[in-house]
Amino acid sequence: MSHRAVIFDLDGTLIDSLADIGLAANAVLESFGLPMHPLPRYKDFIGEGVGRLFQRALPEAQRTDEWIARSGAAFQSAYANRWNQKTMLYPGICDLLDALRVRQVPMAVLSNKPDSFTRQCVEHFLAPWSFAAVAGEKPPTPRKPDPQGALLIAQTLQTDPEEILYLGDTPVDMQTARRAGMTAIGVAWGFRPPSELTESGAEAVINAPLEALRWF
Repeated sequence: MSHRAVIFDLDGTLIDSLADIGLAANAVLESFGLPMHPLPRYKDFIGEGVGRLFQRALPEAQRTDEWIARSGAAFQSAYANRWNQKTMLYPGICDLLDALRVRQVPMAVLSNKPDSFTRQCVEHFLAPWSFAAVAGEKPPTPRKPDPQGALLIAQTLQTDPEEILYLGDTPVDMQTARRAGMTAIGVAWGFRPPSELTESGAEAVINAPLEALRWF
Protein backbone atom coordinates (compact mmCIF):
# COMPACT_ATOMS: atom_id res chain seq x y z
CA MET A 1 0.00 0.00 0.00
CA SER A 2 1.28 3.46 -0.88
CA HIS A 3 1.10 5.89 2.02
CA ARG A 4 0.25 9.58 1.84
CA ALA A 5 1.90 10.98 5.01
CA VAL A 6 4.41 10.15 7.72
CA ILE A 7 4.60 10.75 11.46
CA PHE A 8 8.02 10.57 13.11
CA ASP A 9 8.96 10.05 16.70
CA LEU A 10 11.74 12.50 17.64
CA ASP A 11 14.34 11.20 20.12
CA GLY A 12 15.96 8.01 18.88
CA THR A 13 14.31 8.34 15.47
CA LEU A 14 15.22 11.70 13.96
CA ILE A 15 17.73 12.98 16.51
CA ASP A 16 20.33 11.24 18.65
CA SER A 17 19.72 13.07 21.92
CA LEU A 18 20.82 10.35 24.33
CA ALA A 19 23.89 12.16 25.66
CA ASP A 20 22.14 15.46 26.37
CA ILE A 21 19.17 13.79 28.04
CA GLY A 22 21.36 11.44 30.06
CA LEU A 23 23.77 14.14 31.19
CA ALA A 24 20.88 16.40 32.21
CA ALA A 25 19.25 13.58 34.18
CA ASN A 26 22.56 12.71 35.82
CA ALA A 27 22.99 16.37 36.81
CA VAL A 28 19.63 16.17 38.57
CA LEU A 29 20.56 12.95 40.38
CA GLU A 30 23.95 14.36 41.39
CA SER A 31 22.33 17.53 42.76
CA PHE A 32 20.24 15.33 45.07
CA GLY A 33 23.24 13.23 46.10
CA LEU A 34 21.85 10.17 44.32
CA PRO A 35 23.69 7.61 42.16
CA MET A 36 24.09 8.45 38.48
CA HIS A 37 23.92 6.09 35.49
CA PRO A 38 26.20 5.35 32.52
CA LEU A 39 24.77 7.14 29.49
CA PRO A 40 23.91 3.94 27.55
CA ARG A 41 21.61 2.96 30.42
CA TYR A 42 19.33 5.84 29.51
CA LYS A 43 18.31 3.98 26.35
CA ASP A 44 16.08 1.94 28.65
CA PHE A 45 14.70 5.01 30.45
CA ILE A 46 13.70 7.24 27.52
CA GLY A 47 10.48 7.11 25.53
CA GLU A 48 7.58 7.48 27.93
CA GLY A 49 8.01 11.02 29.21
CA VAL A 50 10.08 12.67 31.92
CA GLY A 51 8.07 11.18 34.76
CA ARG A 52 8.71 7.63 33.61
CA LEU A 53 12.38 8.47 33.00
CA PHE A 54 12.86 9.29 36.68
CA GLN A 55 10.63 6.47 37.83
CA ARG A 56 13.33 4.26 36.32
CA ALA A 57 16.41 6.36 37.04
CA LEU A 58 15.77 7.09 40.73
CA PRO A 59 16.87 4.58 43.38
CA GLU A 60 14.03 2.36 44.51
CA ALA A 61 13.63 4.17 47.84
CA GLN A 62 13.08 7.47 46.01
CA ARG A 63 10.52 6.23 43.48
CA THR A 64 7.67 8.16 45.06
CA ASP A 65 5.35 10.67 43.42
CA GLU A 66 7.04 13.48 45.35
CA TRP A 67 10.56 12.52 44.27
CA ILE A 68 9.51 11.95 40.66
CA ALA A 69 7.80 15.35 40.49
CA ARG A 70 10.78 17.04 42.15
CA SER A 71 13.21 15.38 39.75
CA GLY A 72 11.08 16.19 36.72
CA ALA A 73 10.97 19.87 37.67
CA ALA A 74 14.74 19.96 38.14
CA PHE A 75 15.22 18.23 34.78
CA GLN A 76 13.45 21.07 32.99
CA SER A 77 16.21 23.48 34.03
CA ALA A 78 19.06 21.01 33.57
CA TYR A 79 17.99 20.03 30.07
CA ALA A 80 17.27 23.64 29.07
CA ASN A 81 20.96 24.36 29.72
CA ARG A 82 22.30 21.62 27.45
CA TRP A 83 19.58 20.39 25.03
CA ASN A 84 21.71 21.05 21.93
CA GLN A 85 25.28 20.41 23.11
CA LYS A 86 25.74 16.86 21.81
CA THR A 87 22.47 16.14 20.01
CA MET A 88 22.58 15.61 16.25
CA LEU A 89 20.56 14.15 13.39
CA TYR A 90 21.10 10.47 12.72
CA PRO A 91 23.01 9.63 9.54
CA GLY A 92 20.69 9.42 6.56
CA ILE A 93 17.86 11.46 8.08
CA CYS A 94 18.64 14.47 5.87
CA ASP A 95 18.44 12.27 2.76
CA LEU A 96 15.12 10.77 3.84
CA LEU A 97 13.54 14.14 4.62
CA ASP A 98 14.80 15.57 1.32
CA ALA A 99 13.33 12.62 -0.59
CA LEU A 100 9.97 12.95 1.16
CA ARG A 101 9.91 16.67 0.41
CA VAL A 102 10.54 15.99 -3.28
CA ARG A 103 7.63 13.52 -3.23
CA GLN A 104 5.50 16.18 -1.46
CA VAL A 105 4.74 13.82 1.42
CA PRO A 106 3.32 15.69 4.44
CA MET A 107 5.43 15.11 7.57
CA ALA A 108 4.74 15.45 11.29
CA VAL A 109 6.47 14.81 14.62
CA LEU A 110 4.87 13.25 17.71
CA SER A 111 7.00 12.87 20.84
CA ASN A 112 6.65 12.14 24.55
CA LYS A 113 9.29 14.81 25.17
CA PRO A 114 7.75 17.92 26.79
CA ASP A 115 6.05 19.96 24.09
CA SER A 116 8.24 23.05 24.48
CA PHE A 117 11.45 21.03 24.10
CA THR A 118 9.97 19.06 21.19
CA ARG A 119 9.22 22.24 19.27
CA GLN A 120 12.58 23.73 20.18
CA CYS A 121 14.45 20.69 18.88
CA VAL A 122 12.45 20.55 15.65
CA GLU A 123 12.98 24.24 14.98
CA HIS A 124 16.71 23.94 15.64
CA PHE A 125 17.74 20.58 14.20
CA LEU A 126 15.10 20.22 11.49
CA ALA A 127 14.75 23.81 10.30
CA PRO A 128 15.32 23.07 6.58
CA TRP A 129 12.17 20.92 6.39
CA SER A 130 8.51 21.74 6.83
CA PHE A 131 6.36 19.76 9.27
CA ALA A 132 2.59 20.05 9.11
CA ALA A 133 2.29 19.28 12.82
CA VAL A 134 4.71 19.07 15.76
CA ALA A 135 3.49 17.82 19.14
CA GLY A 136 5.16 16.81 22.37
CA GLU A 137 3.72 15.84 25.74
CA LYS A 138 1.21 18.50 26.70
CA PRO A 139 -2.02 18.19 28.72
CA PRO A 140 -4.81 17.46 28.14
CA THR A 141 -3.68 15.14 25.33
CA PRO A 142 -2.45 11.87 26.90
CA ARG A 143 1.07 10.79 26.02
CA LYS A 144 1.90 7.81 23.83
CA PRO A 145 1.00 4.93 23.62
CA ASP A 146 -2.46 6.50 23.83
CA PRO A 147 -3.36 7.06 20.15
CA GLN A 148 -5.14 10.38 20.66
CA GLY A 149 -2.13 12.52 19.73
CA ALA A 150 -1.51 10.53 16.56
CA LEU A 151 -5.17 10.72 15.56
CA LEU A 152 -5.23 14.49 16.11
CA ILE A 153 -2.26 14.77 13.77
CA ALA A 154 -4.09 12.63 11.20
CA GLN A 155 -6.92 15.17 11.31
CA THR A 156 -4.46 18.01 10.81
CA LEU A 157 -2.93 16.16 7.85
CA GLN A 158 -6.44 15.46 6.52
CA THR A 159 -5.29 11.88 5.94
CA ASP A 160 -6.90 8.60 6.95
CA PRO A 161 -4.84 6.82 9.64
CA GLU A 162 -4.35 3.72 7.48
CA GLU A 163 -2.61 5.91 4.90
CA ILE A 164 -0.04 7.20 7.42
CA LEU A 165 3.36 5.64 8.04
CA TYR A 166 4.55 5.93 11.65
CA LEU A 167 8.30 5.68 12.29
CA GLY A 168 9.64 5.21 15.80
CA ASP A 169 12.32 3.49 17.86
CA THR A 170 10.48 2.21 20.94
CA PRO A 171 7.71 -0.25 21.77
CA VAL A 172 5.61 2.74 22.83
CA ASP A 173 5.80 4.08 19.26
CA MET A 174 4.76 0.78 17.76
CA GLN A 175 1.84 0.48 20.18
CA THR A 176 0.76 4.03 19.39
CA ALA A 177 0.78 3.40 15.65
CA ARG A 178 -1.15 0.14 15.94
CA ARG A 179 -3.76 1.65 18.23
CA ALA A 180 -4.20 4.58 15.83
CA GLY A 181 -4.62 2.26 12.84
CA MET A 182 -1.37 3.43 11.21
CA THR A 183 1.46 1.39 9.70
CA ALA A 184 4.04 0.84 12.47
CA ILE A 185 7.64 0.84 11.24
CA GLY A 186 10.51 0.47 13.71
CA VAL A 187 13.96 1.98 13.23
CA ALA A 188 16.97 -0.10 14.20
CA TRP A 189 19.30 2.85 14.86
CA GLY A 190 17.39 4.16 17.90
CA PHE A 191 17.27 3.42 21.61
CA ARG A 192 15.64 -0.03 21.65
CA PRO A 193 16.62 -3.33 19.97
CA PRO A 194 14.68 -4.49 16.89
CA SER A 195 13.32 -7.52 18.77
CA GLU A 196 11.39 -5.23 21.13
CA LEU A 197 9.89 -3.34 18.20
CA THR A 198 8.78 -6.50 16.44
CA GLU A 199 7.26 -7.89 19.63
CA SER A 200 5.35 -4.62 20.05
CA GLY A 201 3.71 -4.81 16.65
CA ALA A 202 6.14 -3.33 14.13
CA GLU A 203 5.18 -4.33 10.61
CA ALA A 204 8.86 -4.02 9.70
CA VAL A 205 12.12 -2.72 11.17
CA ILE A 206 14.40 -0.71 8.88
CA ASN A 207 18.16 -0.39 9.22
CA ALA A 208 18.65 2.88 7.32
CA PRO A 209 16.35 5.91 6.88
CA LEU A 210 16.01 5.71 3.09
CA GLU A 211 14.47 2.24 3.45
CA ALA A 212 11.28 4.01 4.54
CA LEU A 213 10.73 5.17 0.96
CA ARG A 214 9.49 1.72 -0.03
CA TRP A 215 6.13 2.64 1.52
CA PHE A 216 5.69 5.70 -0.70
